Amino acid sequence: MNILITGGAGYIGSVLAPMLLARGHGVTVLDNFMFRSNSLMDCCIYENFRVVRGDCRDESTLRSALKDADVIIPLAALVGAPLCDRDKVGAETINRGAVELLCRIASKEQRIMIPNTNSGYGIGEHGKFCTEDSPLRPISLYGVTKSQAEQAVLERGNSLSFRLATVFGTSPRMRLDLLVNDFVYRAVVDRALVVFEGHFKRNFVHIRDVAAAFEFALENFERMAGKPYNLGLDSANLSKLELCAEIKKQVPQFTYIEAPIGEDPDKRDYIVSNARLLATGFTPQHSLQSGIVELIKAYTIIRGGAFGNV
Repeated sequence: MNILITGGAGYIGSVLAPMLLARGHGVTVLDNFMFRSNSLMDCCIYENFRVVRGDCRDESTLRSALKDADVIIPLAALVGAPLCDRDKVGAETINRGAVELLCRIASKEQRIMIPNTNSGYGIGEHGKFCTEDSPLRPISLYGVTKSQAEQAVLERGNSLSFRLATVFGTSPRMRLDLLVNDFVYRAVVDRALVVFEGHFKRNFVHIRDVAAAFEFALENFERMAGKPYNLGLDSANLSKLELCAEIKKQVPQFTYIEAPIGEDPDKRDYIVSNARLLATGFTPQHSLQSGIVELIKAYTIIRGGAFGNV
């Protein structure tokens, strides 16, 4: 298959693109390289790899990039509430507007698989799992624009969406501002962390399981199309303090305390059921614990620097 990935040089795309190329797919990446990433350099050896440097909001650029695509994966987005609050126009025009443009100009035969954030569930009900039938009640501009983009794609047809749990794990385009990645970094480098809203729960998923889910959906699209799917680890519906305890098992010197020093702009406090996706036969392969071990190794290599979205 020929696959177009917008934002393919980002955190997820930098894992997904080489995985798809290794499976023999043709991959085109459309990216503006706003973070000056060189994360796709190893992909350049593939003859069926193409790079388009440009803006996913530009219609002529997008038309050219998608003309031969069988499947489109729109990863391009301003990801996270802080970045969206910093650039509200960009959040509206990239997260939602570019996807609406894509839905308008793509042919009906071209399949679209879009990631959403499960932060769209907002504040959950205590003890009750959020399923794909639970109402989306996003609070931040980030959550709102991503949920609107998902709606546009699903209404367009010949599509599906993944509502991603908080992603963790290493990528050639690394991000330290994601919760697990951040907490492990602080445990390894600072040995200490002050946690706010420590009992707020959320779900987590490894970045390679995210990439694998997209690949799985490529192979099983006909029976999965038309629906959203929660994508996370059922074993990792954890509070921030429970996450810290898991990290401490691997970094015994790590000390953490809770204090009222901040507030989550997305108000994420929920537990999520991933039963719909599991029922398709997809099974995540990477546990939270193995991801923590992986990140500890990574932080032996990197220290700070431009490894985030904010």
